[in-house]
Amino acid sequence: MSTAIHLVLVTCPVEAASALAEKLVAERVAACVNILPKITSVYRWQDEVKHDDEALLIIKSPAENFERLKQVILANHPYELPEIVAVNSTEGHAPYLDWVISACK
Repeated sequence: MSTAIHLVLVTCPVEAASALAEKLVAERVAACVNILPKITSVYRWQDEVKHDDEALLIIKSPAENFERLKQVILANHPYELPEIVAVNSTEGHAPYLDWVISACK
């Protein structure tokens, strides 16, 4: 069994963060989601520089589930173009990595 997991970073409106996190765990595409409730994002959108308060979701998921995770995020995210960035991890505390894998079965 592979123990490769992804840490997936997703920003969203603060008021949408909890519901999105719960959906991802309930659908078993994420073992755990941490919500950093208030970050400020500065970005260019439609040729304007924007400043928005957002939440950052740090999602732990088996690497092999990435496409399924992405589809659930896209179907439930309020943004036209949500940030979905996966960081691959094959190293870590082995029992925790095993738990992430088993929690998404």
